[in-house]
Amino acid sequence: MHATSAPERARLTAVETSGLDAVEELAFARVLLDSVRQGRRGAALRLYRPAPTVAFGARDRFLPGFPAAIAAARDHGFTPALRSLGGRAAAYHPGSLVIDHIEPSDSFLRDTNARFADFGREYVEVLRGIGVDARLGEIPGEYCPGEHSVNVGGRIKAIGTAQRVVSGAWLFSSSVVVEDPDPIRAVLTDVEAALGVEWDPATGGAISELHPTVTVDAVAAAFAAHFAESHGLDPGAPTAEELAALPAQVGRHAL
Repeated sequence: MHATSAPERARLTAVETSGLDAVEELAFARVLLDSVRQGRRGAALRLYRPAPTVAFGARDRFLPGFPAAIAAARDHGFTPALRSLGGRAAAYHPGSLVIDHIEPSDSFLRDTNARFADFGREYVEVLRGIGVDARLGEIPGEYCPGEHSVNVGGRIKAIGTAQRVVSGAWLFSSSVVVEDPDPIRAVLTDVEAALGVEWDPATGGAISELHPTVTVDAVAAAFAAHFAESHGLDPGAPTAEELAALPAQVGRHAL
């Protein structure tokens, strides 16, 4: 019998952005998704440290406390924005790392659960590789709950993941809260109260609460090394066409 080789992974272009505000950063992920879907670029990756943002899910819009939640985010210095992926309200800031992974696909709404599980397992291993007690699975009372969240020590949600699948491509987006937990916990406490969502604020911290020496730079380097090994990375930048498409997407994400 011949051994079956693992499927070849798409090489990724690491797209570096600069000078974008909170909503533009969120919207640019959808711009990249459209570029990949339409064949204007191949598989792409973005790793960036975001401005303070509360990214609301589509379902949040229909809750009676949504306007108050938007106001609460602004009161804490976080920009409210609407994300086009699934899930509920999530908060991140410069003590976080956002990972956007986009690939072309000839399947539609297939393998979505497997993608959550596969990325979750990989992300656990990346964090364990730098000494973090990372574990896969939802913890009771976490915000924006997900079966394939990554937590630290079974106590704090460290990575939330979401995906958007369109005809021809998929986007898998993750936020890793690494440092400075207090603003995250504070803004989520008021936002969730406004939305009427019950959660346990103890779950809304950062990796640094259990691992004080872990930094965003260390986490970013670990993930960059992981993707370089698993896929291969080439440097890249937004195209003129992508930058021209950004304002229309910003209009769909701004609140």
